[in-house]
Amino acid sequence: MDLEELRSFIAVVEAGSYLGAARALGTSRTTLRRQVAALESRAGVPLLESARSGVAPTEAGQVIARRGRGMMQEAAALLASIREVGDAPSGTLRVVLPVGLPPHVLTPLFAAVRRAYPRLHVHCRFSNDPLGEALTDIDIAVHFGEDAPGGHWISHVVLRAREWLIAARAYLDERGTPRTIEDLKHHELFAWQAPGEDARVWRTWRGASFTVEPTLIATDIHFIRHCCISGLGIGLIPDALLPDPGLGPDALVPVLPDVVGQERPVRLSVPAMLSEIPKIKMVVDRVRASLGQIQG
Repeated sequence: MDLEELRSFIAVVEAGSYLGAARALGTSRTTLRRQVAALESRAGVPLLESARSGVAPTEAGQVIARRGRGMMQEAAALLASIREVGDAPSGTLRVVLPVGLPPHVLTPLFAAVRRAYPRLHVHCRFSNDPLGEALTDIDIAVHFGEDAPGGHWISHVVLRAREWLIAARAYLDERGTPRTIEDLKHHELFAWQAPGEDARVWRTWRGASFTVEPTLIATDIHFIRHCCISGLGIGLIPDALLPDPGLGPDALVPVLPDVVGQERPVRLSVPAMLSEIPKIKMVVDRVRASLGQIQG
C-alpha cells in the first residue's frame, strides 16, 4: 500500500471533503482525487461515497481508515526509532492517564523521569477511559485492569492498588463506624466510576458483590479522596497506600478493611507499533523501577 495515497485518503475522511483535506495538507483537490482513486483501484472496492456535506467512508473505507491510521503511526514510529538509536530519550512523550490520579503519586514518577532523561518533554492528559483514546495520540497509556487490553498493545502491571473504603476519623467519630455492610446504608457513600463498570456495585474481598446508592459518583479519584479528607462521607477508591502530603497518618482510616474491597492492578500499556522505540522502552523501565522503590 502506498503511504502517500493512504495519507491522502485518511485526510479526506477526517475532513469530510476533498476541499477541507486539500487545505489541511496544502495540496490540490485534483491531486487528492487522483491518490484516492489509485487507492480504491488497489483495494478493488469503493472507499468513499457522497454525503450531504461532502464525502464519507464506505464500510470498506472505514476499515481502511481505522487500520491505516495505525500504519501511518507505525511508519512515523519506525523513523523515530532509527533517529534515536544510541541517543538518550528526547522529544515529546505523550502519556494519557486515568482522571484523578492523586498528584502525590504522579509527582515522584515525573521527577524520576526528568532526572534520568532531561532532554525528554512529557505531555500528559487525563481521560475517563485512557484505552478509548485514539492510538495516534498515545505513546503510553496508564489504566486500571486485571487483564492485558485486547488488540495491539504491549502491557505491564506496574502497581497493585488496594481498592477499599476510607473515611476521615472525624466523620466516623460523628456518624459512627460501620461494622457490617448493612451499616453502610446509614452513611454518605462516595463511589469511583471505573470505565465500563457500574459504580453502584461494590465487591467484597471474598468476591461477592452488593449494591449501594452513593450520594456521589465521580470519575476523579482525587476528588472523592478529598471529599473523604474533608469529613463528608465514606469513599470506595483505589489507594496506592502512599501518605498525603501535609496530612497526618490518621487523616484517613480504612472502613471495613477486611470485608469490602478488591485489588486494582495499574497497567502501563504501549501501542505495539511503538514498543521498540528506545525512548519508550527506557521510560517504561524507569517508571517500573521507580514504582518498585516507592512501594518498597
